[in-house]
Amino acid sequence: MNRTITRISKRTIFLLVLALLAGAPAIMAQEIGIQMGSMRELMKVDVEKTLARLKELGVKELEGGTPRGIDKEAYKKLLEKYGLKVVAVGSNFDALQKPDELQAIIDNAKFYNAKFVLCYWIPHTEEKMTLEEMKKGVEVFNAAGKTLKENGLTFAYHAHGYEFVDYEGGNGTLYEYFMDNTNPDYVTVQMDVFWMRNPGQNPAALLRKYPTRFTSLHLKDRKPGSKDNLQGRQDPETNVVLGQGDVGIAEAMEAAMEIGIKHYFIEDESSRALEQVPQSLDYLASLKTKKGKKKK
Repeated sequence: MNRTITRISKRTIFLLVLALLAGAPAIMAQEIGIQMGSMRELMKVDVEKTLARLKELGVKELEGGTPRGIDKEAYKKLLEKYGLKVVAVGSNFDALQKPDELQAIIDNAKFYNAKFVLCYWIPHTEEKMTLEEMKKGVEVFNAAGKTLKENGLTFAYHAHGYEFVDYEGGNGTLYEYFMDNTNPDYVTVQMDVFWMRNPGQNPAALLRKYPTRFTSLHLKDRKPGSKDNLQGRQDPETNVVLGQGDVGIAEAMEAAMEIGIKHYFIEDESSRALEQVPQSLDYLASLKTKKGKKKK
């Protein structure tokens, strides 16, 4: 009887190990980081305390540059102290068009050993973006993206949803125009799942439609009942804990892992960010657990 129990136990352990190994690549590929704007209130009070808190939460990757009021070298030393890495830095649309300012962006990214340079906005008519404005964005991004690639960096555009207006009699959206006319060698995309849901899109479906274009995700959920719009605007207080909104975080994460995205940044713009970020991390950890169970 004891031998039978031993054999069953060994077999069970063997199967469990196989299941864990099968689930490991998809689960371990996820690195959940933080868009540093989410920690803005604590950063105003104490930069080092903020970084210590992020380490406590198990965060390793950051999106964002040097905080105001602190020396770059001093900040970099604090990042090293707490095992944090800046993966992505932001850039300004106008700066991308000026050689000196673009070089400064490159120098800043390299200072932090960042991989990505992001742009969050294309200047446009507030009510409705025009095709000419999008063409300008495509032109600027293709040129800047080429220079960034030549310097070992990857450019990514962070869309906000105003790109989903129709153009030329409803033959397509400006988002589709952007995807069709930016050079994939020079321009990638950071998907903010909140801003894809806000104009009524399905983030998971978009990820699968353009599986080679996305290099990172902003993870942010939207309060159920929030009204869709094409202006790229929403009340920050509609940001809720991941998994409690209408964005479809679980589905988006599944699609993102399917296409091989490695970098994920929680962004919370609400006044409750300091309380909600740990809860959002717990939710994402639960998804990892469910993913592992599913593979068993």
